[in-house]
Amino acid sequence: MKHFKLTKESKVNRLGITLFRIELIIDCKHGKIGQKGGWIEKEENISGNAWVYDNARVYGNARVYGNARVSGNAEVSGDAWVYGNARVYGNAEVSGDAWVYGNAEVSGDATSTKKVFTLNFVWNLTLTDLHIKYGCVQKTFQEWRHWLDSDEEFETKRTCKKFELIKMSLELALKQAEL
Repeated sequence: MKHFKLTKESKVNRLGITLFRIELIIDCKHGKIGQKGGWIEKEENISGNAWVYDNARVYGNARVYGNARVSGNAEVSGDAWVYGNARVYGNAEVSGDAWVYGNAEVSGDATSTKKVFTLNFVWNLTLTDLHIKYGCVQKTFQEWRHWLDSDEEFETKRTCKKFELIKMSLELALKQAEL
């Protein structure tokens, strides 16, 4: 069952595309009937339990679905997909053929045109166009490669089985980044 409608309130974005404000038509986890959300080009931009908040914009063939949320001044466009429990917020831009899924988050001033995903091996691992965040440590691809080749440790000793999972998940993420 659809939980929103397009309102008559509209604006034209920087590319000349008309976007419409969305409004809840049922009470749900996003708010009460009548609460307004963000901006989309067409109904096909949202499905499932997904929601677009604030001044966020979704247009083109972009899809936000599942339990995904887009908020703040974020923009999702092109053929990008945001799904699962993913969040895109702040001033982040997700476009092109990007996929943001799982428990992934794209925030701040991040820009993504590739797949962003989260793996749950030992800690959450998030891969974006420019970096990998594993647990609370974020590094560029080159910094992670250097770390894997070094003897430096964070909390996990390199001699324990848990480190093997950490190493395997980072190597997998680095291979994905090369694609």
